Amino acid sequence: MPIKITLPDGSAKLYEQPVSALQVAEDISPRLAEAAICAELDGVLVDLGHSIDRDAKLVLHTFKTEAGKDIYWHSTAHLMAQAVKQLFPEVKVTIGPAIEQGFYYDFDRDKPFTEEELEQIEERMAFLAKQNLPYARKELSKAEAMEIFANMGEDYKLEILGEIPDTDVISTYTQGDFIDLCRGPHIPHTGKIKAVKLLKSSGAYWRGDEKNKMLQRIYGISFPTLKELDGYLEFLRQAALRDHRKLGKDLDLFSINEDIGPGLVLWHPNGAMIRHLIEAYWKEEHLRRGYKLVYTPHVGRANLWETSGHLGFYKENMYAAMDVEGQDYYIKPMNCPFHIAIYNSNLHSYRELPIRLAELGTVYRYERSGVLHGLMRVRGFTQDDAHIICTPDQLDSEVEKLIVFSLDMLKHFGFRDFLIYLSTKPDEAVGDPADWDVATASLRASLEKLGLEYQVDAGGGAFYGPKIDIKIKDALGRAWQCSTIQFDFNEPTRFDMHYIGADNAQHRPYMVHRAILGSVERFFATLLEYHSGNLPHWLAPVQMMILPITEAQMPFARKLEEDFRLRGLRCEVDPRNEKIGYKIRDAELKKIPFMCVIGKKEEESGQITLRQHTVGDLGSMSFAEALSRVQSDT
Repeated sequence: MPIKITLPDGSAKLYEQPVSALQVAEDISPRLAEAAICAELDGVLVDLGHSIDRDAKLVLHTFKTEAGKDIYWHSTAHLMAQAVKQLFPEVKVTIGPAIEQGFYYDFDRDKPFTEEELEQIEERMAFLAKQNLPYARKELSKAEAMEIFANMGEDYKLEILGEIPDTDVISTYTQGDFIDLCRGPHIPHTGKIKAVKLLKSSGAYWRGDEKNKMLQRIYGISFPTLKELDGYLEFLRQAALRDHRKLGKDLDLFSINEDIGPGLVLWHPNGAMIRHLIEAYWKEEHLRRGYKLVYTPHVGRANLWETSGHLGFYKENMYAAMDVEGQDYYIKPMNCPFHIAIYNSNLHSYRELPIRLAELGTVYRYERSGVLHGLMRVRGFTQDDAHIICTPDQLDSEVEKLIVFSLDMLKHFGFRDFLIYLSTKPDEAVGDPADWDVATASLRASLEKLGLEYQVDAGGGAFYGPKIDIKIKDALGRAWQCSTIQFDFNEPTRFDMHYIGADNAQHRPYMVHRAILGSVERFFATLLEYHSGNLPHWLAPVQMMILPITEAQMPFARKLEEDFRLRGLRCEVDPRNEKIGYKIRDAELKKIPFMCVIGKKEEESGQITLRQHTVGDLGSMSFAEALSRVQSDT
């Protein structure tokens, strides 16, 4: 009986005998066969050389698909490990996965890899790629695999094998003289790797645990063409210019002091002003939309976190307990138990619902030092938390309002391009399945009613409820996580939340966790990178810099500063004894929206020469005209 292979477009190909995925690709198109990376057979990724001996659905992946990129980069990681072993035979190999952009491999080596050594590895990888070495899969017993890697002295591979059941079949991949433990699949041969760049080397603990040995990690990227690599490197150059850590230093916004501690942020005056403006707008909008502001402590007794489940499921991300009069207290990793305690402090009728509690609440989480990244990943951060407690029949309306609120607020900060995801029930979840169905349907219906495009992340919800995630896309095509609308079927039960219904009986409310900004710190970083430091004028910490040409104009400059400030403009005087050209260039570098240049002529006439950042000279005008011009932009 012929073997029927069904393709994504619904068409089918018939074969009288087993056939490889690559042969099917060649039968479709030689160009497709050349571009193919791997195959997906009935939902399972396989090598292109995999023999198909039964009816099946086949998808062929190229570098344009996420699966294709993942396999391509993982294969390149193997190639890099081969090059490292040839150049530095004493090095022991550990693991080398694909990541969101590229790949890495961790090596046990006593000293970091230098820039010169990375170049050597790149050259060796290029040499090996040209050999068209096949990635050959082999399945063997655990005992056989243990013997192979023991003879090679690869202790880390032996540790991994030791955790695998004795009855499991082990798969390895070999290209040339290199062999590695791997489930696969891989590209057919090294010749498909045309362009490689090793980006950096850094330290990384084995398995991410600081109690383990420090390894040397090499990050890299690869592409099927040199043109694609050049485009990516240009992307990196542009991203580096937008890096919030660089902008934070250049614009004197924030710092992280090692003496204080990694991941703990110091907000400088300019950064603190921007943060104040963000938070002030946030509070105003929440009050306008019917939220109640609350403040909660930074610590709570152990029993609180036991009830919430954090000590059972989240303890590794919490800081150690503090002994207070013989009782354990923990710094809070979340705000929600406190908001629930506020709700539970009184009896509530259905007539009072929905209740919307909001807080800019600072929380603390134990992040490993290796994952800390500027403001994006810190140990102490402020969540723009809110919890909506409502009846089931209020759910649809509240979700719709939340989506609109989130998008309105993000647009106010200049964001325009959004990616929206609906994450559904995972395999392991708490709560009544019927509640999951109601909540998921509510999220979906609200998105569709508002005419918003969205993607479904099947099984991507938290164990306690489905959610909507809103990401923003910047000028470089990067997606940044911001808003989350998250149902919770767990904590209302754990904390015995209820309200009195129209029937005079107790009912369990629905609760929705919600963050629009995500965290103030991460949002701040996103805002900086999205706008490349050129923030909307209303957010500029200094909206105008007054630049006296000589010391003689300082009294006039100070008087202007006072007059502008009294009218609500954030302005400062540059008092330095520098040439005016230098002062203008410096103000431009600091991305100050407006500059007011005053010399003898301006002082005598009372006129002001106004300049605008990136625009240039706006001409001479009166104080009132200058104020109006600046305020119209802010």
